[in-house]
Amino acid sequence: MRRTADLRKQQIIVEATRLFSSRGFDKVTTKDLAASCGVSEPALYRYFPSKEAIYDSVLSSLESRLQVKELFDSLENEQDIEKLLFDLANDIFQFFRTSQDVYRLMLYSTLGGHAKAKRIYRAIRGTYVDFLIRQLDRFTAAGLILPKNSIITARCFVGMVFECALSSTLWKGFLGKRFHPADIVNNNIPIFARGLRKDAPVAGGVE
Repeated sequence: MRRTADLRKQQIIVEATRLFSSRGFDKVTTKDLAASCGVSEPALYRYFPSKEAIYDSVLSSLESRLQVKELFDSLENEQDIEKLLFDLANDIFQFFRTSQDVYRLMLYSTLGGHAKAKRIYRAIRGTYVDFLIRQLDRFTAAGLILPKNSIITARCFVGMVFECALSSTLWKGFLGKRFHPADIVNNNIPIFARGLRKDAPVAGGVE
């Protein structure tokens, strides 16, 4: 009986994620949620006391959608800053391609002022930022890149990739132009990496 209840709650969360991400919290009713799950509204309330409680559970489930442990483990000893940036960027693009419902829901929730949505947004984006900060510090200590403010560098890099991912997957183009994620990564990552490498020529340097 307990397993059946857990499965039903999970079904409600899955359906609610789909509906909230396509319409936003305000436009989805408990009647819509119940119909989507094939249950009555009174039955829905047996699992969640309110629409707000369902929404809260949906937001709590988002963090588990980000699977980065294997990637991060593979990059812990990487010695090539460009490869590390390529792999991080490609993973972010893959996350957007496979989890557009998650990001739409986060955007709706953040615009609606939902405190938990802001926390989850920071957690997902911050997961990449925190990892990159550690790796930049490691590269700097090993003398592989120029000393920079790793916090600023990591935030700017991840922010750039998130914005590009949003434009190419969620918004379907940059000001009306469509670019494949590989084109964006291949164009931007070498530029970023050259600015960090010690052996890169300095633009405008005095001979």
